[in-house]
Amino acid sequence: MSILFSPVSIRSVTFRNRLWVSPMCMYSAVDGVVQEWHHTHLTQFASGGAGLIVAEATAVVPEGRISPRDVGLWNDEQRDAWVPIVEAIHARGAAAGIQLAHAGRKASTWWPWADERGSVPESEGGWTTTAPSAIAFDGFAEPVALDADGIDAVVEGFATATRRALDAGFDVLEIHGAHGYLLHQFLSPLSNLRDDEYGGSLENRARLLLRVVDAIRETAGDGVPLFVRISATDHADGGFTPDEASLVAAWATEHGADLIDVSSGGLVAHQQISVFPGYQVPLAETVRQGGRIPVTAVGLITAAEQAEQVLVEGAADAIFAGREWLRDPHFALRAAHELGADIVWPPQYDRAHWR
Repeated sequence: MSILFSPVSIRSVTFRNRLWVSPMCMYSAVDGVVQEWHHTHLTQFASGGAGLIVAEATAVVPEGRISPRDVGLWNDEQRDAWVPIVEAIHARGAAAGIQLAHAGRKASTWWPWADERGSVPESEGGWTTTAPSAIAFDGFAEPVALDADGIDAVVEGFATATRRALDAGFDVLEIHGAHGYLLHQFLSPLSNLRDDEYGGSLENRARLLLRVVDAIRETAGDGVPLFVRISATDHADGGFTPDEASLVAAWATEHGADLIDVSSGGLVAHQQISVFPGYQVPLAETVRQGGRIPVTAVGLITAAEQAEQVLVEGAADAIFAGREWLRDPHFALRAAHELGADIVWPPQYDRAHWR
């Protein structure tokens, strides 16, 4: 019996397997509204057997977008555009999740294939960014440090976006607290130099994240699974550490989170990362054991047996993958075939089930 293709239940949602699609930015929205590209992009993974598909980092306020082309969820037009996509994912047997995000000092940047790099100037559709402290990411414009009212507005933005996400039909909510974006910026001493209740000690640096968890749980109620993505290390001296990540993960679950999506890096340009297949799996295992909480593993997990082994060894409870789904939108069907797992295939594809 394959663990990878065994179902798992979290609160009111049962996932048909544990091979899930990570949120991946497409930089293809118009005024924060998803387009036909997103519909095709996301629903193909459901046809391909994914248990859960988490839509890309979705800004809870306009200034929280990574780029002017990012998806948002701060108005009803954006909410309504998600409805047919979520319905199509459900029709193909997968659960639908959305990652709620605020990019902080890494907002207002050019999309990856733009001719320019760095911050987008206001004259070309950019905006002034915000952060815990007025410290720029290398090569980006200097942000404005959030005051108390600004912090409250961020929390309210997450709560309001939560209501719209649920109204659109999403089953799972994920808070983006990783990859150098706003909540991660508060967590790390490399980007948070505040001397108020949001800076200094780990408890203070985690305060905003925990307020967001509280606000989303209160808005969503008891039945909705809530994930938190964290970068378990900054890969830089003096930064956020795996031990700190384990503590923050445990606190987040005490406040109503159900699972920690463990990634790493993204906070500073001088990070030093040794990349190899499954390179972030040990971080997931550390957080799982230290916090005694469910986690997912991610990071160059590209093969069926590799993903299965991560679960067999107890390093994680489910697998998120990204690039492999882009290469093969039917990754789960292929993995099930290779592992000999007897899953339900779309009848249109059943001729490839066993032979």
